[in-house]
Amino acid sequence: MTTIRTFIVEDNPTIRENLVGTLREVARIDPIGQAESEAEGTRWLTGNLSQWDLAIVDLFLKDGTGFRVLEACRDRDPGQKMVVLSNYATPEMRRKCAMLGADAVFDKATEVEDLIDFCVRQRQAHFSASPAASAAPSRQTPLPH
Repeated sequence: MTTIRTFIVEDNPTIRENLVGTLREVARIDPIGQAESEAEGTRWLTGNLSQWDLAIVDLFLKDGTGFRVLEACRDRDPGQKMVVLSNYATPEMRRKCAMLGADAVFDKATEVEDLIDFCVRQRQAHFSASPAASAAPSRQTPLPH
């Protein structure tokens, strides 16, 4: 695996495009898909559980909420991370997101750099775990002829 497979649930096309560009250029993360609504995001994330490593979710969508997307993905693999990127990152919203299983919450207006840093750390952790596994010597027993 060579990248953090990232899925974005965001209803604003401009924010989505800017986020995709920033993730690619700065965090070296290539988003694998995106959704505009709660139903579309929930359907893809829960229907493709083995296909993503990170989900970035907005809280207030045109159709539905990111809260329900978080809730639907609570039983994900512990290695899969869900973060919220919202204009409403108040202390109360942060607590609610944490209760629903979010790994982090970032404010769109003031914490995009923090989101990028989080993504870079996820990528570094992912890559530092991968080479160790492949560098281990093989312990296979040769088959008899």
